[in-house]
Amino acid sequence: MRSEAVPQPGGLERFASPGKGRGLRALRRYAVGELLFSCPAYTAVLTVSERGSHCDGCFARKEGLSKCGRCKQAFYCNVECQKEDWPMHKLECAAMCAFGQNWNPSETVRLTARILAKQKIHPERTQSEKLLAVKEFESHLDKLDNEKRELIQNDIAALHHFYSKHMEYPDNAALVVLFAQVNCNGFTIEDEELSHLGSAIFPDVALMNHSCCPNVIVTYKGTLAEVRAVKEIEPGEEVFTSYIDLLYPTEDRNDRLRDSYFFTCDCRECTMKEKDKEKLKIRKLNDPPSAEAVRDMIKYARNVIEEFRRAKHYKSPSELLEICELSLDKMGAVFEDSNVYMLHMMYQAMGVCLYVQDWEGALRYGQKIIRPYSKHYPSYSLNVASMWLKLGRLYMALENRPAGDKALKKKLIQKAVASLGAGG
Repeated sequence: MRSEAVPQPGGLERFASPGKGRGLRALRRYAVGELLFSCPAYTAVLTVSERGSHCDGCFARKEGLSKCGRCKQAFYCNVECQKEDWPMHKLECAAMCAFGQNWNPSETVRLTARILAKQKIHPERTQSEKLLAVKEFESHLDKLDNEKRELIQNDIAALHHFYSKHMEYPDNAALVVLFAQVNCNGFTIEDEELSHLGSAIFPDVALMNHSCCPNVIVTYKGTLAEVRAVKEIEPGEEVFTSYIDLLYPTEDRNDRLRDSYFFTCDCRECTMKEKDKEKLKIRKLNDPPSAEAVRDMIKYARNVIEEFRRAKHYKSPSELLEICELSLDKMGAVFEDSNVYMLHMMYQAMGVCLYVQDWEGALRYGQKIIRPYSKHYPSYSLNVASMWLKLGRLYMALENRPAGDKALKKKLIQKAVASLGAGG
């Protein structure tokens, strides 16, 4: 295979991956835990709910952040962070003052506005684009259905509405392409408990193709992405990350990949489906449920997951917890507790308990989740490390130090390879 670009420093190269388009390939061996490369964000935006607790510039979590003197809504570690972020923040500062409580563009719109500004300020290639330029991103425009196109037009309207006084825009067709590129190539930045901090563009990271058996993971230090090996990678081997949560069975994973990224995965896990039976484990009963009853319960589980996702935007914590408990009761008549649909709703219930500071309730759910997580997820999963961290902190909050130390030690074992952010 002929490379599309010259080999890059660090033992990696961009190449034409058969059946996948562009990809990233190793030119030397990488050991488990080794850093392949890091990539600063081309641009990033802190989620609104984290303002005041994290720096808008570097995303560091700190007390006593200084707020923007004009809008009073952006917060910074120091003058250096504020000055560095000003070319991006000035897009929003005056608008936030003018719109007040009515300033509510989506995170995607905010990120896209920053890309447009960055392209004007810095038209040449950046340190984030050593392997892949933003303008080379796939848009999959030909695969967008009417619903997705309508959502993009809504985003374009919001971009004009909230940013019109501060930006020059390309034409509508170019904006459609850019939003489609952002939807396929944007990243969510998360903290050590996998809580959402913001969104960003990491062009070189976006070069990697997907596998449900990834050999690397992506972690974040502020607005810097780090790519580390979770399997030994030999020279000539393609570097694969995962685009999605790997907890779920093959059919669900590929539904998500087709909907968001427009392809079906053909990795070993998707071909062999070796973990699906365990992930969809049925309760052992004297009178086993029929195949039709199992199919109906899987359909119910998928529907209740979607119902809960929507309900989070408008229902109270007590109402959300009720949805979790009722669905767990119903699914528990057919599914084992280790079934991934049960685990999904337990995780949601745990999140509600954490939100209302019901530490005992959160711990009960977490204790049920951790063992099946360790079985269902790949080795050195950030999801498993994050759960151990949550359990450790809960034990400490409930003054069970021995159990807390044990959980945090398990988290640190994962962290040693995954390089999960600060915590513990």
